[in-house]
This record gives sequence, C-alpha cells and structure tokens, in this order.
Amino acid sequence: MVSPGRPGYTTVGVLILVMLSLDALFGRAYQSALVVVPLAIIPAIVSSQKQHYLSDPLYPSDFLFARQIMQLMPVIVKDRPGTAVAVAIGIVVALVALALLWRYAWRHFQVLSRRARLTRLSICLPVFAAFVSLMDYSQYSAMRDHLQVIPIMWDQKENYSHNGFIMAFSLNVPMAHVQAPAGYAREAIDAIPARNYGYLSGPREKPDVIMLMSESFWDPTRISNLTFTPDPLPNVRAAQSGYVFSPEFGGMTANVEFEALTGFSNAFLPYGSIPYQQYVRRQLPSLATFFRGEGYAARALHPFSGWFWNRNEVYRDFGFEEFRTEETLPPMEKRGMFASDDSLMKEIMHEGEEEERPFFFFAVTLQGHGPYEAHRYENNTTDIKGSTLTDADRETLATYTQGVKEADASLKMLMDWASKRERETIIVLWGDHLPPLGTVYPDTGYMPEQVATRKAALDVMKREHETPLVIWSSKKGVRKDVGTISPALIPYNVLKTAGFEHPFYTGLLGRVQKKYGIIDRYQLATRDNQTFPNWVLKDKSIDPVMRDYRYLQHDMMFGKEYGLGRFFPSHAWLTGQST
Repeated sequence: MVSPGRPGYTTVGVLILVMLSLDALFGRAYQSALVVVPLAIIPAIVSSQKQHYLSDPLYPSDFLFARQIMQLMPVIVKDRPGTAVAVAIGIVVALVALALLWRYAWRHFQVLSRRARLTRLSICLPVFAAFVSLMDYSQYSAMRDHLQVIPIMWDQKENYSHNGFIMAFSLNVPMAHVQAPAGYAREAIDAIPARNYGYLSGPREKPDVIMLMSESFWDPTRISNLTFTPDPLPNVRAAQSGYVFSPEFGGMTANVEFEALTGFSNAFLPYGSIPYQQYVRRQLPSLATFFRGEGYAARALHPFSGWFWNRNEVYRDFGFEEFRTEETLPPMEKRGMFASDDSLMKEIMHEGEEEERPFFFFAVTLQGHGPYEAHRYENNTTDIKGSTLTDADRETLATYTQGVKEADASLKMLMDWASKRERETIIVLWGDHLPPLGTVYPDTGYMPEQVATRKAALDVMKREHETPLVIWSSKKGVRKDVGTISPALIPYNVLKTAGFEHPFYTGLLGRVQKKYGIIDRYQLATRDNQTFPNWVLKDKSIDPVMRDYRYLQHDMMFGKEYGLGRFFPSHAWLTGQST
C-alpha cells in the first residue's frame, strides 16, 4: 500500500507517463515494461545493498566511478570466485531472457496506430516535462510539496527513505556529472606556476589554530531601521577582520564548510550540488592534511550527529584524525534544543589543554540554528526597537539576537583563555550564512523576500550574503583589512597568519586573492568591486589565474591528480602518493 504522506502515487504516475511515452516510440503496447521495470528495480536493489554495506544509498555520481569498480573486479573475483561465477551466469541468463521477451513482445503485443502513438506523446511528454521542471530542489515549489516530493538533501538516507529510490535518485541526477573544463590535461596542470616552499620550515614556534564556523552567525544591527541595546556582538566587532561572502542562505552549511576546509570553490561545481554528499568519494587535500604534515593534531568537533551532511565519511577523507560528535563528546548544556556555544568552547579549551602537540581544531557550532522560536531563552537581554516589527517578528529576532550575543560572549571566553597561553593561538570565526528569519527581512525592508537573491548587483549580494569574519592571534592581534572574501580564501588567511607558506593555499590562492575577493558561480568580484557576471560560463575569456584554479580543483576532485605532488605535498606524503 502506498502511503499518502509519501510520494508513492507521484512515482507511479511518473512511471506511467514514461511507459506510455516509450510505448508510443516503440509502437507496441506494454513493451516499455521490458525497459522500465529492470531500470527501476535493479538500481533499487543495488542501492539497498550499498546502503546495507556502505551506509549510503546509490547516487548518480556513483556511476562516475565505474572504472575504479572494474579495476577492482580481479580482486573481487579472486576473493569470491564462486559468487563471481554465479553473478556472471545470472547476468547472462537475464540478458538472454530479456532478449527473448523483447522478441516475443514485438511479435505478439498490440501494435499501436499512428494516431494512438501521437496522442500518447502529445499528452505525456508535456506533462512529464512540466514535472521535470519542478525537480529543482533549490527553488520552492508549492506543486512539488502538494505531490509530497520533499527534497531532503542534507540527509540522503532520509531523502531516499521518504521519497523512494526513484524520486530521490532523480533529485540527485543534475549533480552527477561534472564535466572537465575545456583544456584540462596533464600539460595544463604542469603549466600552472608552483613555487617550491620546501626550503621554508614555517614559523619557529608553531601556533595552535582553532577554526570556528558559527551556525547562522550574522550581525542583526545591519537592519538599519532597528536599534539594538546593548550591542549584541561587541567582541566580534572589536576583533573583526572583514566579512565572509557566503555562497548560501539560511542553510546548506556543508557547502560553506567545504570551501573553508579545502580552498576549493562551489563556483566550479553544478548549481545546487552538495560536495559532501555527491563528490567527496576519495581522499582530498584539506587544511587537516596540511597541518598533519606539519606535525599537528587535526581534530573536528560538532555537537550533533556525525551522519549529518555525511561528515563522518567526509572528515575521514579530509584527513582529520578524529571527529568528536554528540555521540563521543561529554554531555553539553543545551540552550533551547541545541548544545550551547559556551559548552562547546569549554570543551575546545579542555581538549586544547590536554593536547601536547600543536593542534588544528575545526569546530561547527550549533546553538544558532533555527527555528528561532519565542521563549527559547528565559531572558532576552537585548532591547530591540523599531516600528516596522510585528510581535511575531520581534519574538523571532529577539531569540536570534540572544543567540548571537551568547556566541559573542563565548568567543570572548575563548580569546581570554588563549591570551593566557604560552603558545600562540590563532582563532578564526565566521558565520556560515545569514539566518532564516522569515518575514523579519521583508517586514523591515532589509530584503524584498524572505530569502536572499542569487543574482543581483554586488552591493545587494553583499547585503544578503555577508557574515562577520574574525582572524585573531593571541600574540599578533587582529588580522586587519581582509575585506569581503569567499570561504575558499579563508585557508590563505589562516596560513599567512600562522606564518606558513604552501604551493596551493598561499601560492595559487595567494594569486587569486590578490585580485579577487568574491568567487561566486554567478559573480566574480575584484578587490575594487569590479564584477564579472556569469564568468564561470565563459571558458574562452576566463582570467588565466581562475582557469588554473579551476583546472587544479577538477584535477584533485575528479581528475588524475597530476598536480598532487607539486601543490599538495603533505597530502601526497600522508596518503603514500609522494614520489
């Protein structure tokens, strides 16, 4: 029985549309079943087995790795020869049976008249095309919601569980294939300038590095027709280095995290894709592998479940030695539904004190997560005034602002602790995206809609995508005048502040950041605010430094890793690929 709360009926309807269309093309009634049924059932079985053994369902991007699977076949056959023979015989029998059934169908199934075929196509194809247009999960669709197709892209297991294999797989199809940029080849990678920093040993005293991605952290006082008393983020304001231009709004945290840890850009990936879910399928260079190569302990902390956003697997591929989650962290104080920033900072301080090696900690906070329900906090200690606020808006904003104030205070506590330590400690904090405050934005006039725009003039985009950025050293103070940068440029600033040089993070990214601050798929912006809309689609006129950047990212994520040894020597050494 199909549950009305799940898109079972919708799936059946789509399959009927496909089968009727194929029947019209084949010219035989019901012959499409010989194509559609195997294509629907076999991948679903494979997905079930993959989920059973590897915890993940079958993604369209998995087919990109067919070559690697074929390369493993000799090992699999050698390990289980009996099973291999049985599978081979089963495939041959199935193909022969399918061929015989096709022949039988062609001879005995009802032949459709020309009129019947045209009628089916004229009805089914427009309806099917209309349905396909609803499947862009990055855009809201009332009709899609009515059909019970709910994209749950942050949790693919739930996505497949709720929507079923066919719908969930289809939602992931647009992100499956990442085409190599024009001109990508070994010669193109070899031509990218790469300074050899092997003679530099880095700073004499290696500093500890703490990176904090603060959930939905933003400056609400930017809503200029409201007053906030007292200032909810005085400590961040005093230590602010600039802004991060988030590629997301209200969610998709993992995409911001991906850029900040790798130095790679979502601008070079398909729109709507989530690298953590679709593309991190092998070991990738990251700040974790860089710091480990320098003798650091590399640890990630997040007081939520490790399966969320596929972090358990991704952090392993990024080279973190340990990932501490709510399953392995000590019990933490809750503020509302979520672990408090204060308790997470205390845990970071505790683990820092226990660590003998210099350490690189990457933490993702949770307290600032929406929804911002009224009365989450017993006392909201910031007075907010403004005639444009409704009561509901005021309650939402009061809850959010209290969370910001507590995040600011927890940063102050961490900085005070770091100031007393003998070893230099670098703290980097930024917000992953603006918070989903609902009607607060249009009601106050801050934005015309409840969500940020994807394409607009640069000043509008900054207004709707900038979050505070702090880069602070316990010995050197604030790193000044960073400006507005994409998360992918954070690694450059981290290593420069720490006193390291690196072929990619300070070399190639250094060349990029010298000219550009914002690297967004819709708009490339220079340091002096010159913009290049839709630049990523213009292969022939792309700036050579951005072309090289794109080549190297593709090489590491999807290509042959021609540049691994030259640009990521620590990663090559840790993974045993150095020459």
